[in-house]
Amino acid sequence: MEQPYIKGEVVHIVFQNEENYYTVALVRVRATNEDYKEKKITVVGLLPQLEPGEVYFFHGQMSKHPRFGHQYQIESFRRDLPQTKNGVIQYLSSNRFPGIGQKRAEQIVETLGEKAISRIIEDRSVLKLVPKFPQEKADQLYQQLMDQQGVEQVLLTLSKYGFGLELSMKVYQAYKNQALDVIRTNPYQLIEDVEGIGFRKADLLGAEIGVTGNHPDRIKAGCLYLLQELCIQDGHMFLFEEEFVRQVAQLLTSPKEAITTDEVSQQLLKMSEEDLVVIEEERIYLNSLFFAEKGIVSNVRRLLSSEVAEEFPEAEFLKELGQIEEEFNIEYAPSQKEAIHTALSSPMMILTGGPGTGKTTVIKGIVEIYARLHGISLDAKAYTRSNPFPIVLVAPTGRAAKRMSEATELPATTIHRLLGWKGNHGGFEKDETEPIQGELLIVDEVSMVDSWIANQLLRSIPKTMQVIFVGDQDQLPSVGPGQVLKDLLDSEVIPTVPLTVIYRQEEGSSIIELAHSIKEGAMPASLPEPKTDRRFFPCTTDQVKDAVWQICENAKKKGFTAKEIQVLAPMYKGPAGITELNVMLQDLFNPKTEQKREIKFGEVAYRTGDVVLQLVNNSEENVYNGDRGEVVAIFYAKETEEKQDQVVISFDGIEVVYLKKDLNQITHAYCCSIHKSQGSEFPIVVMPIVRSYHRMLRRNLIYTGITRAKQYLLLCGELPAIHSAITKKDEQLRNSKLKEKLQELTSGMEKVN
Repeated sequence: MEQPYIKGEVVHIVFQNEENYYTVALVRVRATNEDYKEKKITVVGLLPQLEPGEVYFFHGQMSKHPRFGHQYQIESFRRDLPQTKNGVIQYLSSNRFPGIGQKRAEQIVETLGEKAISRIIEDRSVLKLVPKFPQEKADQLYQQLMDQQGVEQVLLTLSKYGFGLELSMKVYQAYKNQALDVIRTNPYQLIEDVEGIGFRKADLLGAEIGVTGNHPDRIKAGCLYLLQELCIQDGHMFLFEEEFVRQVAQLLTSPKEAITTDEVSQQLLKMSEEDLVVIEEERIYLNSLFFAEKGIVSNVRRLLSSEVAEEFPEAEFLKELGQIEEEFNIEYAPSQKEAIHTALSSPMMILTGGPGTGKTTVIKGIVEIYARLHGISLDAKAYTRSNPFPIVLVAPTGRAAKRMSEATELPATTIHRLLGWKGNHGGFEKDETEPIQGELLIVDEVSMVDSWIANQLLRSIPKTMQVIFVGDQDQLPSVGPGQVLKDLLDSEVIPTVPLTVIYRQEEGSSIIELAHSIKEGAMPASLPEPKTDRRFFPCTTDQVKDAVWQICENAKKKGFTAKEIQVLAPMYKGPAGITELNVMLQDLFNPKTEQKREIKFGEVAYRTGDVVLQLVNNSEENVYNGDRGEVVAIFYAKETEEKQDQVVISFDGIEVVYLKKDLNQITHAYCCSIHKSQGSEFPIVVMPIVRSYHRMLRRNLIYTGITRAKQYLLLCGELPAIHSAITKKDEQLRNSKLKEKLQELTSGMEKVN
């Protein structure tokens, strides 16, 4: 059956978004096999470099817009190139190609035939066959052809392999006129450079250029893809060779040809020799993870071997401690006093403890006594860029940094901001050559810090700076590879003070009591019983949406806002998943009205007043993964100079403008994953837990979610699911040698604790 098409001449470009090439154009119909009788039609879609006056073949689907009538939704398109020798000669000798006259065009067509244009685009070296054609002129012609038709050729080439228009455009935008060269020489590079392209799609392109079966390039690409995929997906620092080789062979084997584990092992050795991967004993590492692990070890040793700048007599410490207790009307417990003393007398120290154990109280004590012993003013305004505040407080997310700042009444920032993150291609400003400035560094929520960031942070700390890591080892591990806090604690090479006594429980917090029971793997019999600060509402998976709606509606009636009520769920898909809950909660907290502006991005609608979550680090705008904001304005394309839709989001007073194409950087925040909530606290946490979540249900997940609740915890779901989660310890252990390497490297140093 013939593919539906419309052949037509572009009359007028009605609209084109220069960022993503979304185009609306009026076309005069010359021929079609569609059931369409009109002389003109509007075509819409991703249509880069569409030129008025040119004729194109458009393939797509007919649709009817309620306002604009019949439209042709484009799936692929190509320019109608001349098919005869005379037509090609006229085309090449036209003013599109300065420097190519009639005579030269005739020579090119005589040599390369009527398919000259496609032959040149496919392989520029064919121009060497044209007699007396200078290389400079040949390169110029190729470049001009690519400028005019490169994008069409990329779309055409990729459409043969099932690439949709949007994904094909991503490839073109990544490489521009080099796209065809990359596709034809190293298609596996697309996996790394273009979001949405995995091994299978790149492998189709590889087969086209003869990279099939056990071709070395194919095995290398499969190894790198799977190594990266599994380490990032499961948080491993390395993979064990035997199992990894088996998985790669399985990935590469096709019905036509089996790939053996020996073939994979041979290529892995070559990859190691070429510094593409690191093989250490039976462990296979990505280079970046191997050197991150190595860097953490060497920098921990470096910092531990430094001496505290100024040591103070015990009596002086106790005197200042007593004064602070009197001034702030607090009484430190013995373990808290020990923590403060250890922090002040050690070059590096770890403070651990669950909710309600007084970590914040200890941090405030450390800061106060450090300042007094060193004669430092805690007035941040008294410092300048050339004379920065000597006490540096950081956390992995903007929300966690804000909590830290509120608790200490001192400035705090994110680790990425501190290190001067400049984006994926710009890297970090701070390292061992340009270290962080300051005398005391306190890092909160260290359980969230992955190995890459931990290494970058540690290498940026000068030897003269004292370091305190603070965290709760029972929370979820980092999203990225590694288990840094766990390994640091298990290695026992850094002085550590655990806080185990719960103080907030005395204030009547049953949430804290529940969290500590869960940490021990016990589900209290009282869990279903109503408490002043928590409730349980039984419901099934199909009832979750109704239950969450009713709970949130009641909280809203009592005066709580969308920013104060956080729904947490472990999964995105399904009737009780984050995606569907967000749609429902948007209707509750920010319903559509005639007055509210709205913009659609795929299936998602953003409205003024929406609460949103930043998903990626954006150093240029100073917003980072985990930051929460509010949509404060929406401008439509016709209202802006750029002729593009714009969404303005306020992040604690910092206003950032997002073009429509950038909206993949945000999501609604009414409901978010428990991982995304880490480092934050909310007045009300609503948490559904049902059996349909079973794949994700783990003790540390439930513990992390529950400990986000500050005033009220509202659980809904099935008690057997909650019991299963609490009794199920996280058995998905991450592959890491950090603990052992720390112990080996510091074996010559005195063991602590």
